[in-house]
Amino acid sequence: MFPAKSQSSTPDEGDLVTRAQRGDAGAFTELVNRYERRIFRLAKNITQSDEDAEDVLQESFLKAYEHLDGFQGQSKFYTWIVRIAVNEALMKLRKRKTDRTVSLDETIDTGEENIVREIAVWDNNPEQRYSQQEIREVLDKAILSLRPAFRTVFILRDVEDLSTEETAAVLDLSVPAVKSRLLRARLQLREKLTRFFKRKGDDVFAYM
Repeated sequence: MFPAKSQSSTPDEGDLVTRAQRGDAGAFTELVNRYERRIFRLAKNITQSDEDAEDVLQESFLKAYEHLDGFQGQSKFYTWIVRIAVNEALMKLRKRKTDRTVSLDETIDTGEENIVREIAVWDNNPEQRYSQQEIREVLDKAILSLRPAFRTVFILRDVEDLSTEETAAVLDLSVPAVKSRLLRARLQLREKLTRFFKRKGDDVFAYM
């Protein structure tokens, strides 16, 4: 059991990092407690596996602890640990023999990627025709179907709510590259969801 938290204000992240670098194990434990749920969720969104996400969580914080002296504070600690977690999650995907997605080592020139064709407009609001759970499941499947390079950018920006600049730092990309990949991810998701709701629309009223 960890000692009870004091009633003082929440410690500043920078202060916790400094203390952890000086050998304060309790300060690093506080950083783990602060971010472990978000890192697990991020890893789960990328790997789509609870087991792999748990491995990523453990490996990410272990590596962060081992290399803490090398953290220069040029970015937030959270941005740094996210970058480690993303790399660990992508390594998990590389090792999956059954992964049918495009190679993660492939260089993606977004200027040559075909943008989706004309995107139809939903005739009805899908939230009026489907439950929130059903929509969530459809969206999860659509996100999983994206190329890993696009999926990761989408998750960091639109799910984890990192800024464009933070996402660029995490993935070692330029800001324009992040914006381009995010746009294409959003367009592809829009097309996939449009196709789904138009295809299922005629049948949905049978069980509503």
